[in-house]
Amino acid sequence: MVVDLRALAAEVLHRAAVGPGTRVCCALSGGMDSIVLLDVLCALQPSLGFQLSAVHVHHGLSPNADDWLAFCERVCAARGVAFQAVCVNVPAGDRDGLEGAARRQRHAVFDRQDCDWIALGHHRDDQAETVLFRLFRGTGVRGAAAMAEIDARPLRQPGRLRPLLAAGRPQLVEHAHVAGLSWVDDESNADCRFARNRIRHRILPEIEQAFPAASVSLGRAAAHFREAAGLLDDLAELDACACRGDPNLDDGVRGWRRSALLALTDSRLLNLLMWQIQRHGMLPLSTARMLEAVRQFREVGEQRPFRLPLGGLVWHAYRDQAWLEALVSDLPVPQSWQGLPGAHLPWGGGHVVFKRAQGQGIDERHFLAANECRLDLRPPGLRLQPAAGRPRRSFKNLCQEAAIPDWLRARLPVLTIDGQVVWVGGIGADQGFACPPGRAGVLPVWHAQA
Repeated sequence: MVVDLRALAAEVLHRAAVGPGTRVCCALSGGMDSIVLLDVLCALQPSLGFQLSAVHVHHGLSPNADDWLAFCERVCAARGVAFQAVCVNVPAGDRDGLEGAARRQRHAVFDRQDCDWIALGHHRDDQAETVLFRLFRGTGVRGAAAMAEIDARPLRQPGRLRPLLAAGRPQLVEHAHVAGLSWVDDESNADCRFARNRIRHRILPEIEQAFPAASVSLGRAAAHFREAAGLLDDLAELDACACRGDPNLDDGVRGWRRSALLALTDSRLLNLLMWQIQRHGMLPLSTARMLEAVRQFREVGEQRPFRLPLGGLVWHAYRDQAWLEALVSDLPVPQSWQGLPGAHLPWGGGHVVFKRAQGQGIDERHFLAANECRLDLRPPGLRLQPAAGRPRRSFKNLCQEAAIPDWLRARLPVLTIDGQVVWVGGIGADQGFACPPGRAGVLPVWHAQA
């Protein structure tokens, strides 16, 4: 059956609201799939008006890797497509094997691209292969959902587009031959020592002999799994709202109420954690590791401090607060800025936003008269008056009152104006700089969780 790949891709791009000003970066390996995708995107770009570029990840695993890079560069130069190549080092001995390690390196490069969408050349046969591979490894509903045509990402990372996912590999081969395209072949794709290659070359063809429409059916199953995963996400969001921490606390340390998390069943707590990890843009951990984390959380109980790394995140609990935050090894970097409302300053694994607020936060006049506004680490001997009519308190006492654990205190953002401390993240503004009712104020909001 003849499939118009351009029409197929255009429909996906339309649903993703790709149009003038949208930045689309094609992941270009040089293989047939990515070359066909680049050809289709080049054909659609004039009518849809998006900005098109391409990125090639040089893994250094093949003696032909340099040739593949040069080939991709020539293809993009001939089409007038902006091109970037990124070299990565794939670690040996990774627990997920060479394939898994290379994939993580690749997507880390994609996450750093200055674009709105990364376009990938996956097709229906890749989808079937992914579903089988994950099912054989005992995946859950989210894993069995496999790949989505449109996969928006959190935290300002580029989303993933798979405009050709509904087409089979034969349709891509036909398009490539009709269009007179050339491509490179990765010799490792024929190596059946790799699990995915065994599925592609041996297992899936055997299945298709008995069930000719297997790839289509597996794609349909993935769509059903994705619908079920969406319902689990809805449940996780409901549980997150029900467990939300004290609204009077700064967003940086609010998170969830530990007592509310402990009241959830294991399955609902696990689902909430998986959802939150996904929202942080992290790859999910195995169910076994997550269940062990839940067991340790319950074992600690309601009062003792709790801190447990979960991949690239850390699960914290202190008193009745619990939260996930990015694993950050270094202290945040202090920075100066002009003190203008609307600023969005990175801080450690999160950020600080400065919002306009009538009668709240810090009196705007202090910013307007300032020579220097600075987001800094805690200075020695910090003291602050947290409320009118109350004495100035030491930093230690303020943290104890705000239930901020020891390990977080060294990373709290401290706002200074001309060297004077006016606000501390998780604690609030000094009353000497507080905005009176009816005046224009600037409200700093710290998000420890990116």
